[in-house]
Amino acid sequence: MKISKKASRVEPSVTLAASAKAQALKAAGSDVLSLTVGEPDFSTPKNIQEAAILSIKSGKASYYTGSTGLPELKQAVIERTKIDYGLTYEPKEVIITTGAKFALYALFQVLLDPDDEVIIPVPYWVSYGEQVKLADGVPIYVKALQENDYKITLAQLESVRTEKTQAIILNSPSNPTGTIYTKTELTEIGRWAVKHNIVIVSDDIYGKLVYNDHTFVPISSVSEEIRKQTIVINGVSKSYAMTGWRIGYALGQANIIAAMGNILSQTTSNPATASQYAALEALNGTQETVEKMRKAFEMRLNTIYPKITALPGFSVKKPQGAFYLFPNIQKTLQMCHYQNVDDFVNDLLEESQVAVVTGAGFGSPENIRLSYATNLDTLEEAVRRISDFIESKIKEH
Repeated sequence: MKISKKASRVEPSVTLAASAKAQALKAAGSDVLSLTVGEPDFSTPKNIQEAAILSIKSGKASYYTGSTGLPELKQAVIERTKIDYGLTYEPKEVIITTGAKFALYALFQVLLDPDDEVIIPVPYWVSYGEQVKLADGVPIYVKALQENDYKITLAQLESVRTEKTQAIILNSPSNPTGTIYTKTELTEIGRWAVKHNIVIVSDDIYGKLVYNDHTFVPISSVSEEIRKQTIVINGVSKSYAMTGWRIGYALGQANIIAAMGNILSQTTSNPATASQYAALEALNGTQETVEKMRKAFEMRLNTIYPKITALPGFSVKKPQGAFYLFPNIQKTLQMCHYQNVDDFVNDLLEESQVAVVTGAGFGSPENIRLSYATNLDTLEEAVRRISDFIESKIKEH
């Protein structure tokens, strides 16, 4: 059967591919340590589980909701955003989606006509560019340098802006680098976007996962004119350990949200009803478990970071948020006589049973991504194996 040109152009997710390969080796009996997927290793908190169970037992979960989500869940998003951001939205400015990933997908379908351009800082989350292409848009990649803490500058943005530029994606804290933009930096970018009528797509999914006294500043909170230019993308997956529940949301101008609702009505319809009731409890209920998990991630980062920096040839900025390390291993590749990062990653998995993700899928072919959203014993053993692997390769030559 024929496959469309659009489908043929889409690259598979390198993170999911790496995770799948690790799982397959585990199933075959290998002692694989996986540092691939951005998924908290904690179970969903009990109060959230119980809310979902209650919705099932009461029969409420048996039925459709509106395609854009439960009204009470939209209100919970509004209240949580008011607490966290200091901003007030109306229900018509909120939409509930099947994960934050689909919120992004629907948004690009709404924003882009063929050949419209979206500026994407590099390194980037693996799905941004592919989703832009699925909407017939053109991703315009801008290299954020490690020496600039992986942040793009106003001069870089201006150098790629054209009449076709429709949007810019900001992900702070960032996947994969953990970088957080300051209020001053966000103000500059926000004013530039307002001046040129460029939509700011603000992916805030890691906003609650910030460490070592750093601060997350939502770009939407900088000023009212910038808020009106911004579509906020968020969800419950990372902060509440709810990746499997698939609940995301978007906030922004009512006409954009309404158009996204039309997309949902013809694609997913409503997100799973039981999941929506679980998310309602996540946002309205106690936030103590969020802080408990954040502290655990912070402890893991502070423990494992010095061990990663000590690996031969590794160069890595300490993340300020999210739960990834993104070392540049160009020197390591040279020391171990590898031509590319993909071969290094594949051999590390096959020979030492440690699964990491190639940086190539994030636009950075000299890097690898390691998730520290797993227990400390696994992290320390994985680093030991990586160290032994590198030393063995150096000795071979």
